[in-house]
Amino acid sequence: MLSLSIGMRQSFGLFMAPITQAIGLTTAEYTLAIAVQNMAWGVTAPFVGWLCDRFGALWVMIAGGLLYAAGLVVTIHATGVISLLLGAGILVGVALSCTGSSIAMSITAKATSESRRSTVLGLVTGLGSLGTFLAAPMAQGLMMSKGWQGALWGFVGLALVMLPLALLAGMIDRGAARQPHRPAAALPPMLAQALAHGGYVVTALAFFVCGLQLVFITTHLPNYLAICGQDPMLGAQAIAVLGGSNVIGACVFGWLGGRYPKHLLLGGVYIARSMAVALYFLASPTPMNTLIFASAMGFLWLGVVPLVNGLVAQMFGLRFMATLTGLAFLNHQLGSFLGAWGGGVIFDALGSYDMAWRFGVLIGLVAGLAQMLMPSLRPRG
Repeated sequence: MLSLSIGMRQSFGLFMAPITQAIGLTTAEYTLAIAVQNMAWGVTAPFVGWLCDRFGALWVMIAGGLLYAAGLVVTIHATGVISLLLGAGILVGVALSCTGSSIAMSITAKATSESRRSTVLGLVTGLGSLGTFLAAPMAQGLMMSKGWQGALWGFVGLALVMLPLALLAGMIDRGAARQPHRPAAALPPMLAQALAHGGYVVTALAFFVCGLQLVFITTHLPNYLAICGQDPMLGAQAIAVLGGSNVIGACVFGWLGGRYPKHLLLGGVYIARSMAVALYFLASPTPMNTLIFASAMGFLWLGVVPLVNGLVAQMFGLRFMATLTGLAFLNHQLGSFLGAWGGGVIFDALGSYDMAWRFGVLIGLVAGLAQMLMPSLRPRG
């Protein structure tokens, strides 16, 4: 389920050129819809996480699959920026809250022993990234034969496949029901405890940079390559390579997170990403350079997910893991909003992406150092 959900989401950059041309939108208007998608995902993630922690994951995930399909259908029939904001923006964004990494990681953590948790979180994250390896080439191939609307109808089919997968993943609720009953804690005190914890605050703030860098790349890399005169299929290939490299990187960092300090690994990932972005944009965007860059970024991509989720579990336990990771993810999505929409605004204003990638490199270096120097992992109270 995670694989299909994230795979489709990370392929929306491929639709920028055909949708803007067909509907008559600017780059900034299209990227605003992607930015709204990320904000809807982030804003609803804490609430969806609380629903999952409080009432179980099954119906949350089923609702997510249906909302995903509905958002894609609205996008197919979009006639302007408002309908695009509703479909690709709000509906798909809420659906991602119900089917994305916060819910998947919470379910995985509850089904896994503490000694194996970081490794298994990395494994699930890695396998979840295989969806990009499927969705991006599928979308590009369907666009070439059936047009962008035909490609999105293919995505509708993938969204519906998530429904039976949600039924299987929702079996974790039965195990939770057999646990001794514990009274529900109120959300405001829990939020206050998290915001008073220095390590949690630093991790959440650094997560902002993760969203900014990665959504900027998935949204704007295909357009950047087109401007540089590269074959349109190269953008799809690059995103597919990102997804394939994710499998290795997420598993490796999940394994490392069970053996070494997670905050040091996280900081190292953010710094390595910034260096990779700087080297790529300073060089010519040849097919080989692009695929090497995509491979490096893919390796560093979702490795942060088992590390962040492992840190949250280490600081606060599992009881409200979906809620607390959802709160951190809200900050991630603020960065995603800026990466998607801000990149489009900068491009429309300056005619290039130079200023956008320079900002992304600088803020990534700052976040990496802050994460490495984060306060104690011990929770207060």
